[in-house]
Amino acid sequence: MHPSDEDIARARSQWTWRGQARPPFAVEPGPGQESVWDFPRPPALIRDGREVVLRWDGVELARSHHTIRLLETSHPPCFYLPWSDVDRSLLQPAGGGSFCEWKGPARYWSLVRGADRLERIGWSYPEPLAGAEAIADCVAFYAQGLDCTVGGMPVTSQPGGFYGGWVTPELVGPFKGDPGSSGW
Repeated sequence: MHPSDEDIARARSQWTWRGQARPPFAVEPGPGQESVWDFPRPPALIRDGREVVLRWDGVELARSHHTIRLLETSHPPCFYLPWSDVDRSLLQPAGGGSFCEWKGPARYWSLVRGADRLERIGWSYPEPLAGAEAIADCVAFYAQGLDCTVGGMPVTSQPGGFYGGWVTPELVGPFKGDPGSSGW
């Protein structure tokens, strides 16, 4: 079910932090670092030319120099990869879906290789809302269970298990998903 415009506006209005000012608890970035509290809301979609590589148990799932880095207040970035840079033979549609007030209805994907599976490890927005059209032909992945790098830097998962952001060494938080962050 697609929420009404009124429901979307109500969901969007709930956010206190929108990137205009860092909250007092935000870590001050040092040289070469960026604060997730400087990221905007609604999210910004930025083309990123760094090499992004994803491997699953040593098998390359994706390699791209043409990703879209989604920046949203309090979240480590998500990297959306063009479908053309992903080994789709490893993916199967997963059941269910969700709705983001900024991006629209999401579809989920599972990784499958023989008896090995990673359920609902990826997601896509084939029919995104206005403002998110750049990710229509892309897919993003949770880092849990995968070996991911951005520009050769290792990636760790955004805390909390719900959000799909990728934490890289240049980011400072705290991050949405940390204990006590549910009201952000």
